[in-house]
Amino acid sequence: MLKIKLTRVGKKGQPQYRIVVVEARDKNSGKCVELLGTYNPLLKEGSFKLDQVKYQTWLSKGAQPTTTIRKMAAFVAKSK
Repeated sequence: MLKIKLTRVGKKGQPQYRIVVVEARDKNSGKCVELLGTYNPLLKEGSFKLDQVKYQTWLSKGAQPTTTIRKMAAFVAKSK
């Protein structure tokens, strides 16, 4: 099963995340199938970027987003 989740890529004290599609059984730092966007919690505006077309495509293929990604994607969709 595929999961859509956050993967941390930032330095110590400077977290940054990539939104990726990965195999659910792989560890957190495993290879990703596709990169969907980025999230930087230290920036206030424009910190969550998600390619909605790719996101919807992977959802239609059966990928399951984590709770955090589901909430963030819903928030971004409402704000547009």
